[in-house]
Amino acid sequence: MSLENTLNIFTDERGLKRMKKASFMIALLLFVLSIVSACSGNTAEGDSNSTDSDSSDEAVETINLTWYYPVNVGGEITEVIDGYAEDFNNEEIEINGKKVTIEPIYSGNYDESMTKVQTAVANGKAPDMATLLSVDLFQLKDSIISLDDMIANDSEAQEMMDDFFPGFMQNSQAEGETWSVPFQRSTVLLYYNKDMFEKAGLDPEAAPTSWDEVVDYGEKLTNDDQWGIELPATISGYWIYQALALQNGDGNLMSDDGKEVYFDSEAAKGALQYWIDLSEEHQIMPEGVLDWNTVPTDFIEEKTGMMLSTTGNLTNVKNNANFEFGVAFLPGNERLATPTGGGNFYIFKDIEEERQLASMEFIKWVAEPERAAKWSIDTGYIATRQASYETPELKEYTDSFPQALTAMQQLEHAHKEISVYEQGKVIKILSDAIEAVINGADVEETLDEAQEQAETLLEPYN
Repeated sequence: MSLENTLNIFTDERGLKRMKKASFMIALLLFVLSIVSACSGNTAEGDSNSTDSDSSDEAVETINLTWYYPVNVGGEITEVIDGYAEDFNNEEIEINGKKVTIEPIYSGNYDESMTKVQTAVANGKAPDMATLLSVDLFQLKDSIISLDDMIANDSEAQEMMDDFFPGFMQNSQAEGETWSVPFQRSTVLLYYNKDMFEKAGLDPEAAPTSWDEVVDYGEKLTNDDQWGIELPATISGYWIYQALALQNGDGNLMSDDGKEVYFDSEAAKGALQYWIDLSEEHQIMPEGVLDWNTVPTDFIEEKTGMMLSTTGNLTNVKNNANFEFGVAFLPGNERLATPTGGGNFYIFKDIEEERQLASMEFIKWVAEPERAAKWSIDTGYIATRQASYETPELKEYTDSFPQALTAMQQLEHAHKEISVYEQGKVIKILSDAIEAVINGADVEETLDEAQEQAETLLEPYN
């Protein structure tokens, strides 16, 4: 069609009618679009007052927190953690009008988790929070925040901190400041097989209370099919050793400021010699280095009548042992004693203040007395809040399973777990020394050498 013919269409009467009709349709379309646009704009600006839940959910901003969580004990704790994340994410907890959610990241055992966190921090990608060993405080101090200001400005946080067992705060504070929040905390317990006790002519309701009694009971329990006792040496074996050292004197393996260690003390050397004597002299424990995860399995499979292990294995043993078992305070020598143990929450420095506050909201939520009580029931860890033991659920549970009270009651005899600057390297020195002695090295010489190596590492801090 030529241009001339096209123009003729719009100049004749029929063409004018078509043009008027097209103009009307265009105007109508523009009017409808303007209404839709206006409605959309009003919904976005007024989402906090909207009664349409779908539109409101889409408009609310979210702070999705990352939480590094270690798996280092028996049982399926990840299912419990996943349940926490789901429950928390269904809550309407907000910071500055933004909904707070949590995403757990399973980062291996404690050592692997520490490595991953340090790598993330070094790469400028620090997590919002992490559950790491309470003893990692000095190693983490440059990467975490002091919580004191946050706690001072939050009455709920103050109430929470005041309710934690004092024994758990020993590794949560340093230099007069609070650096972490107790979460999955424990002590070392003596587990014993009541059925084996009865068969050996021992009172199934009376565990040994001294080192001498451990030897006596162990000799009665040991036969061709089973050992009297097992102590794990790998992973957290240094923690078991510290328990023995605490029982053997009135001091500890380190100073409170984390700048000195006392591996060469008489109490420390005597404790390690006792460990060796259990297998070499008394022959009530297998020779060689026993694995942290194998010892609970041996106990459950009735290959040993007694074991020293974390409170965190209590639910694992309860769910899998086909025999009656008991738990008791650790047997003492010079005194009854145990180190505390387990993990705390840390909040990291290189994240926005808004995310730090959001992290504390999750910590307060998970540490509520009822939830801490349920955590203890599900995992075997001690409920860190004193108020948890007044909740109906935990009262009912401990009435039917009194073993769950033992670790909490043992806190009366608890001491600070070994925590120093250069923690990872110092603990490796100590762990290597323990394993070397188990494999035949001399106790005195090995611990003297470990002391020298640790002092060299800590020298810059003194």
